[in-house]
Amino acid sequence: MDEAISKELVDRLRAELAAERAVRKDHEVLIDHLKLTIAKLQHQKFGPRSEHTERLLDQLSLQLEELEADVTEDDISAEQVAARSTTTVGSHQRQKAVT
Repeated sequence: MDEAISKELVDRLRAELAAERAVRKDHEVLIDHLKLTIAKLQHQKFGPRSEHTERLLDQLSLQLEELEADVTEDDISAEQVAARSTTTVGSHQRQKAVT
């Protein structure tokens, strides 16, 4: 493979990996926010508006599960990109000079 093409491929794979990491970070922030909101709603669950709160809690729990599944998929995707960006070079043996 030509060295310029290899460098271009590695650069493209690194950009893909960076994009995957950015998406993952966004998901992690949203997951933390949802966990906090769910904890607050669970605290309010037995108040005068408990029916509405319970529906909202169920909805947010479902959204949290979906995001956590997305993060898992992102991890797998990032590992695949990282595996593709690894280049292995075969070993070679030095030959004796012919005299």
